[in-house]
Amino acid sequence: MTSRERILCVLEGGIPDKVPVSPFIQEEYLSYYFNKKNTDRLHDAVALRKELDFDLVTRQYVNEIPYFLQRNFPNWEVDRKLEVIKGNYIRTVTVKTPGRELKQVEGAPYNEKVLSGIHFSTMEYLIKNSDDFEALKKYCPKREKQDVEHILESARVAKKEIGDLGISCPWAMGGVYNLASTYINVQDMMVDAMMEEAYYGDYMDFFAGLVASDHEIFAESEFDCVGIQGNIANGGMMGADYFEEHVLPYERRAIDVLRAAGKPTVYHNCGKAKSLYPVYPKLGITVWETVSEAPQGDNVLAEAKEYFGDRLILFGNFDQVHFLKEATPDEVEHRARKLMETGKKDGHFIFACSDYLETGTPLENVKALLRGARAASEY
Repeated sequence: MTSRERILCVLEGGIPDKVPVSPFIQEEYLSYYFNKKNTDRLHDAVALRKELDFDLVTRQYVNEIPYFLQRNFPNWEVDRKLEVIKGNYIRTVTVKTPGRELKQVEGAPYNEKVLSGIHFSTMEYLIKNSDDFEALKKYCPKREKQDVEHILESARVAKKEIGDLGISCPWAMGGVYNLASTYINVQDMMVDAMMEEAYYGDYMDFFAGLVASDHEIFAESEFDCVGIQGNIANGGMMGADYFEEHVLPYERRAIDVLRAAGKPTVYHNCGKAKSLYPVYPKLGITVWETVSEAPQGDNVLAEAKEYFGDRLILFGNFDQVHFLKEATPDEVEHRARKLMETGKKDGHFIFACSDYLETGTPLENVKALLRGARAASEY
C-alpha cells in the first residue's frame, strides 16, 4: 500500500498492510529542521516526508485568519497590526461597524526564527459583552465567491502536491466552542452557559452557523479529511454532563455537515479527555487525537483502545514533550515499538505523538521513533 492508501484504509474502518506512522508536523519542527523562519505546512511538510519517510497527514491552515477579519466589507472596516514590543509580538485587530468598534489584542514571545504558527495569548477579547456580540451578529459579513474558491483551490493544490505520500487534513474554521473562545473569554463562557443561558445560546448558535457554513465548502473540496480543534472544551475544563448539554449540540450541528458529505474528521484534544469519553462517540467524529498521557493529558492508550473499540479511530500518543526530546535513541525506539504493539490491536489506530513535534527534538530521536514504530506496524 502507498501511504495514501494506508491512511485512507484506516479512515474507512479497514485494516491496512501496516499501521500508518504519522508524526504531527507544523511550523515549530519545520523551522527547526530546515533552519528557516517562514515555513509552509503543506510544501515543507511534503519535503520533510521525502527525507524522513513517514505517512504524511498535512495540517495546513487554509485560513489562519477567518475571512471576516481578513479585509473590509460594507459596514465592516478591518485594521490589523503586528508589532514587536519589549520582546513580544503584539497583534491587534480592530473592526469598525456603524454601531460599535470591536477590538482584539493578542501577544506572544518574539522568536526571530519562527513567525507563522506561533501560539498567541489573548489580552483583550473582541466580544466583551452582549452589545459587542450584537454588533458582530448584525454586521459580520457573508463569504464572497473568492473565499469559497480559495478553499477549493487550496484543496486542489494539496492533492497534487501530496500525491501518494499521504493525505491532506487542514484545519477548518475550528470547533464551535474553540471558535467562540477565540473571541469571548472562556471563563465568561463557562458562566454564561449556567447564568445567561439565552445569551450563551445566541452566540453559540451564531458561531455554529459560521463553522457549519465553512464545513459546507470543505465538504465539497478535494481535501481528504478535515481537522476540528476541540482542545478548549477538554476534560480538565468540564465533565461529560456539562459537555453534552452546553457543547455537544453546537458541535454536532457543524460536524453533521461533514458527516452527511462522507468527509472524515479528526477531532483534536491534546489535553485531558478521560471524563469526556462517554460523549466523544456522540460527536459523530471519525478520529480523535491525540490521546495524551499525563502530565499533558490523563489518557492511557490501552484504556482508550478498550473503551472506544471500533467506535473511534485513535491518533497518538507518544510523549513528544519530554521523552522524545530527552531519552536516548535506543529508549525512544523501544518505547515506540511497545506503543505500536498496544495501538495496532484490532485496527482503528494511527501512530503519532501526543501533539506536534517541537523545536529542539533531536533528529536521531525522530528517526528512532519512526524506526521503532515501523518495526511493529505490520498486520
